[in-house]
Amino acid sequence: MTTMSAPDATRTRRRNEKAILEAAEQVFARHGYRGASIQAIAEAAALPKSNVLYYVGSKKTLYVKLLERMMSRWNAMLDDINVEDDPARVLEAFIRSKMQLTREHPQGSRLFAAEILGGAPFLQEYLRGELREWVEQRARVFEQWAERGLMDPVDPVWLIFLIWSATQHYADFEAQVLGITDRQQLNDTDYQRITDFLCQVILKGCGLRV
Repeated sequence: MTTMSAPDATRTRRRNEKAILEAAEQVFARHGYRGASIQAIAEAAALPKSNVLYYVGSKKTLYVKLLERMMSRWNAMLDDINVEDDPARVLEAFIRSKMQLTREHPQGSRLFAAEILGGAPFLQEYLRGELREWVEQRARVFEQWAERGLMDPVDPVWLIFLIWSATQHYADFEAQVLGITDRQQLNDTDYQRITDFLCQVILKGCGLRV
């Protein structure tokens, strides 16, 4: 019996974990938490069910991990901001990165939306703890920018909600967008125009210029 070397085992683990997360994101987004099963995720990942359980532990653990991963992706752009930064550059970069993630990970966005619409039963601790603290810290920086006259004194929490919702709309409500615009899918030019539009409107509403 051949035993894998440590580097080979690490690569295999990473490959399998990636396959599981990608498969789970699709299955949960399509069927919701109640309708999804570890068996369905295993089949989508082309792995035995026992392997999935070995790597993730349980359906709930996997589901929460996917939700928190999506939020981490979305908010990474604002993690290191401070009062010395240029608010126009920060907000524009945040909007553009959020739109790029919407395009690259639509299933993750829909998964998060479904969880919130269902009352966020698995995210209450995260929303009231880690995410609330994150928002409050960013809001204090926005307020300091306003105090220094660098942007208009808009409500910083509502501003963050606005950017989240406006950028995620194009994944969560894709069917509506495509139906009204008579498209099969949005292309590079569409996403560029949408992103430019959101940057213009949101920054102008904050007294900033792109």
